[in-house]
Amino acid sequence: MQPQWGPAGSPSCPRGWGGRQRHPPGSLLMVAALFLYQACVTMAEGDSLISVDYEVFGKVQGVFFRKHTQAEGKKLGVVGWVQNTEDGTVQGQIQGRSVKVRQLQEWLRKTGSPKSHIDRAEFRNEKKIVALEYRNFSIVK
Repeated sequence: MQPQWGPAGSPSCPRGWGGRQRHPPGSLLMVAALFLYQACVTMAEGDSLISVDYEVFGKVQGVFFRKHTQAEGKKLGVVGWVQNTEDGTVQGQIQGRSVKVRQLQEWLRKTGSPKSHIDRAEFRNEKKIVALEYRNFSIVK
């Protein structure tokens, strides 16, 4: 059915379609249901809890890297720990919603603290978890 044109050139739907709706009844509901389903699937994937170990290489010691990592982790709502190694790297573990863990991984890979220079970041032992093993994001000395 083609919409009929009403006042001021605006489309108005035929009678029985609920006034000035532009779509037959149910079509918007169908689109909304599909959108909601896709959002739920994405949210379910992003809501799963994961744990991942990391090590960051480059100029990452003596540049407040641990402090900034802790602050970024807290900002994102993930938990875990960060520490310097004897090899001049920074290592730790991140736990949380997978979407937030991915954001911190990206931050570790590309951003870091303002005075750091990241050569590379490695991530190992990624696994799904049913509960968080830490209460906060801490600096281990």
